[in-house]
Amino acid sequence: MLSWEDYSEDATLNPLTAAEAPTILEEPSALKAQPEPLPQEQIEPAPIAAATIETAAQLAIPAEKESYQRVTVDQKAMINCRADLNQLVPFKYDWAWQKYLDGCANHWMPQEVNMTADIALWKSEDGLSADERTIVKRNLGFFSTADSLVANNLVLAIYRLITNPECRQYILRQAFEEAIHTHAYQYCIESLGMDEGEIFNMYHEVPCVADKAFWALKYTNELSDPSFTTGTLETDKALLKNLIAYYCVLEGIFFYCGFTQILSMGRRNKMTGTAEQFQYILRDESMHVNFGIDVINQIKLENPRLWDEQMQSLAREMILDGTRLEVAYARDTMPRGVLGMNANMMEEYLQFIANRRMAQIGLSEPFQGAKNPFPWMSEIMDLKKEKNFFETRVTEYQTGGALSWE
Repeated sequence: MLSWEDYSEDATLNPLTAAEAPTILEEPSALKAQPEPLPQEQIEPAPIAAATIETAAQLAIPAEKESYQRVTVDQKAMINCRADLNQLVPFKYDWAWQKYLDGCANHWMPQEVNMTADIALWKSEDGLSADERTIVKRNLGFFSTADSLVANNLVLAIYRLITNPECRQYILRQAFEEAIHTHAYQYCIESLGMDEGEIFNMYHEVPCVADKAFWALKYTNELSDPSFTTGTLETDKALLKNLIAYYCVLEGIFFYCGFTQILSMGRRNKMTGTAEQFQYILRDESMHVNFGIDVINQIKLENPRLWDEQMQSLAREMILDGTRLEVAYARDTMPRGVLGMNANMMEEYLQFIANRRMAQIGLSEPFQGAKNPFPWMSEIMDLKKEKNFFETRVTEYQTGGALSWE
């Protein structure tokens, strides 16, 4: 490894003498002759590409230095804001900054969870039933790609189109958390010695998994186009539609069947390491959903023309579509009763969740009387009612300030 001691002070500070300089520095004769410089009045500035101007406008970068000015709270907006996006304060949405702080306080890494018991149980011939093994595989197969879909949507579309600095700060944190989640699923798959090709290709090969992934992808394609911009009724609605798809359905409904299954397994002292990973991921996802709902409602508040009957009808249908797909996933992964639950119970739970998503964005509940058959799920999502994660950290964990670079 290189060390600063390998370099002498004279060698780093003093230029080479002519005699010491390598011959490669000698200029070829063809390059020595330089054309006469043009008179100053003949020099024209290079034209600025139209794309550069458009990009600068999207990022609210002042074209002239003199146009810089202090940003006031009233100038800030969730979308289509032209105030300086580099100026974080003053905050307009204190809730966004608080969610960023809460996310940082909930930081964890997959390797900190002990997977020893899971490995022994998974390798044991009679450790898990065939149905339980199917549940573990299906969920790792879906989630290992689902969080990548979310991360790509955040990075390629949402971050660019949300024009509020404190919200962007949380989106950056969320994108990092999605990377941790994908890492966690890969860590579980590798620890258990699963066929990685089988698990990571389920979103191509297993219909109930592929249907959910395809549903999410169709709401990303338009916004991920680098030329897509907001500012019109049509494009602003496209952004709102994407936010509802990802926050209310993909993260707000598609995750709940699988998480309930794995966490129920953990409650029965099975696959406890995998269940612990899912527990921390679920806490992150709960904050993601709450943040997304707040963003959606703020956009509606600032742009009431977007929330017309057509948009409300579309939002309702998207949530109902998502619920139907998740019920189909539940029936495929639980053809029989397992882990104290069955597909019918899961269907009611998903209807209960769908009612919540509808109500959170101002729509009427479609499933009257639906109740939560798994009240323990609410307790798991509550940070105050479960053990403190940091009490279970391994002692070898190093913070940035304690890392050794040797």
